[in-house]
Amino acid sequence: MTNIIKKIEAEQIAKLDKNIPNFKAGDTLKVGVKIKDGDKFRTQVFEGVCIERSGSGTNAAFTVRKDSYGVGVERKFPLYSPMLEYIEKIRIGRVRRSKLFFLRALSGKKARIVEDLAATAAEKKANAAKK
Repeated sequence: MTNIIKKIEAEQIAKLDKNIPNFKAGDTLKVGVKIKDGDKFRTQVFEGVCIERSGSGTNAAFTVRKDSYGVGVERKFPLYSPMLEYIEKIRIGRVRRSKLFFLRALSGKKARIVEDLAATAAEKKANAAKK
């Protein structure tokens, strides 16, 4: 039974043809979200740190947190939502946990995540090889 469900989900994901980068908690992301403005659609960018990934298959989601004028703002996005225009990975963070909820209590310099320079260099090298 579960194999059938996984097969159907895999087919649905393949149909979507989304260009989703490989990211994890701790990475800084730039997410383009379609916003309906009257009768037109525009893209609004939400940039922040991914604090969690949850779910699997078509139910996968991720939460992005940013500080806006001293107030913490979190948004949870379904990974395969038609309202997502794009997801761009800005920085790769070096973290030891998969859920970074402790960032909610921190602010300023304490809330910063160290960049994983080795992973960033390896990813740039792999992208150069693809081109």
